[in-house]
Amino acid sequence: MADPASYRPQTGEIPTNPGVYRFRDPHGRVIYVGKAKSLRSRLNSYFANPAGLLPKTYAMVHTASSVEWTVVGSELESLQLEYTWIKEFKPRFNVMFRDDKSYPYLAVTMGEKYPRVQVLRGERRKGTRYFGPYTAGAIRDTMDTLLRVFPVRSCSAGVLKRAEASGRPCLLGYIDKCAAPCVGRISAADHRALAEDFCTFMGGEAKPFVTRLEKDMAAAVAELDYERAGRIRDDIVALKKVFERNAVVLAEGTDADVFALHEDELEAAVQVFHVRGGRIRGQRGWVVEKVEDSTTPDLVEHLLQQVYGEEAGLQGRLPREVLVPTDPSNAVELAEWLSGLRGARVDVRVPQRGDKAALLSTVRDNAEHALALHKSRRAGDLTMRSQALQELQEALDLPVALLRIECFDISHIQGTNVVGSMVVVEDGLPKKSEYRKFSVTGAAANDDTAAMHDVLTRRFRNYLQEKAGQADAARTPGHQAAQEARVSAAVAVAVADTTTPAPRTRFAYPPNLVVVDGGQPQVNAAARALAELGIEDVYVVGLAKRLEEVWLPDSDFPVILPRASAGLYLLQRIRDEAHRFAISFHRQKRGKAMTVSALDGVPGLGESKRKALLAQFGSVRSIRAASVEELTGAKGIGPSLAAAVARHFTDDDGAAAAVPAVNMTTGEILET
Repeated sequence: MADPASYRPQTGEIPTNPGVYRFRDPHGRVIYVGKAKSLRSRLNSYFANPAGLLPKTYAMVHTASSVEWTVVGSELESLQLEYTWIKEFKPRFNVMFRDDKSYPYLAVTMGEKYPRVQVLRGERRKGTRYFGPYTAGAIRDTMDTLLRVFPVRSCSAGVLKRAEASGRPCLLGYIDKCAAPCVGRISAADHRALAEDFCTFMGGEAKPFVTRLEKDMAAAVAELDYERAGRIRDDIVALKKVFERNAVVLAEGTDADVFALHEDELEAAVQVFHVRGGRIRGQRGWVVEKVEDSTTPDLVEHLLQQVYGEEAGLQGRLPREVLVPTDPSNAVELAEWLSGLRGARVDVRVPQRGDKAALLSTVRDNAEHALALHKSRRAGDLTMRSQALQELQEALDLPVALLRIECFDISHIQGTNVVGSMVVVEDGLPKKSEYRKFSVTGAAANDDTAAMHDVLTRRFRNYLQEKAGQADAARTPGHQAAQEARVSAAVAVAVADTTTPAPRTRFAYPPNLVVVDGGQPQVNAAARALAELGIEDVYVVGLAKRLEEVWLPDSDFPVILPRASAGLYLLQRIRDEAHRFAISFHRQKRGKAMTVSALDGVPGLGESKRKALLAQFGSVRSIRAASVEELTGAKGIGPSLAAAVARHFTDDDGAAAAVPAVNMTTGEILET
């Protein structure tokens, strides 16, 4: 028996939407299908405490080896999809749990002389039309409501025979919920027509009946027969209520494949719901690597080619409609090709409104969840991380295992507010406590390569300094005793540690690999920075965005990793994280630069004293006009600081006076 913990999904991976889930055994067979209002709550209940489960549930979770789920739009859809899959897969544990019962259908026995409306379960009978499935309570309410508008016979064969023999109808005939064909109130032909109307309404065509009743109500009002108009009004309300309550995924008779995708820069998740007869009969999904420069229409075209081109004998199985999120490339030719495969016309279109657009939205939600699940599992799976690190080490021909990787990126806008970022990955997982930010100023801010050289130099110079400091401390007498005292104090959870704290090390742990965002120039700049510091045991590569090629120092040709390579995916994920971290710091720095005050350059004038000056004088203009004696009147401003403030504004005025005036219309420099 399998351990449920071996295939338990992470809580954050499971959506909170309503949906249907399936447990599979090691051979891939579905052994249980269930539905839930919240997939996360229901699935977590199976794994929270397996020992506390009921015996049958305990056996099921230990027999299974995997679990998967599908998000739907409502609880009604989850019920319908659950029943469809139970009927298709016949899971062994569902049969035991459901006590050999199936979902109820609203059935009309059109094969009888007087058709009967009833609730049926189990195998379908010949000559009977079925509608549903529905929940037990909902189907009874639906039937009871419709019988007032369509008074079709609903009694059993025994009750019918007794009524015919006695010449008196049953109770439903007396309360006008049966047309009473048993006693001749309505002919067999008219009763069959009434049953046909009932079936037509349940098939989704409610508008003709509502329109007809509205005309009858208007006629009754015109004849001042308000009592009959009131009954018709109630019938209209009942029909609308039933139609809304019993709406299925799509109208009965609708055959369509509904495709949706959710994509990012590197991958796309695709989901398709196969709708037959208005109900979901199956689901498929893929996560594919995106081809360079592929647009969404291109992806849709390749998707339809793959799905239908690799399947033989599609005639009769390919649906009349293929619903897609956007028009594919070469849509006309593609539709013609699909029509040839089917042997009849196939419409490829984008639904804009109504039930089909709502279903497409549901399929898109499934695709979004599938991509998020794929990424989280790919990033978090230990086996995949190990494979990625191993592939990267082999592709770059490195002699050491990549236990720690650091990635650097530069961010700026036209050379202003230049910043650098450093992100750290250990054992394939990000270590955010080791992330660092760098402000780049001076000549290094002139171009990206100089900025990269500056950031790498500062990072590894700090590493060398801290390494030297630790070596000096280790040679200091009493160092070992102080260290042992600190350890003992920590183990004993002392109230106060009076020993001298160790210096905080921010860069003492070097990486095995440095990744820079960029191509050959950035890689060479980073390698030059390490060489100038005498560091030889750290390897450098660059990842260029345009073609995702990997550059090595002093190499004329890049290393091309396969698009599906786990090592390339790891490098891309690290690069994207460094880019995100750099942009966040750049925005923060740019925001501060946009709120610079004229008082920022005064030496010795901090935030609190700037606020005191502004509170005293009200504006920078008043501070500029104040004398030194007046400035000393502000709280915390002494004579020397007041003189510094006055001197600051005097210097600014002098500098401003030296700048020639310019006519902004003509660009002419005016004489000063």
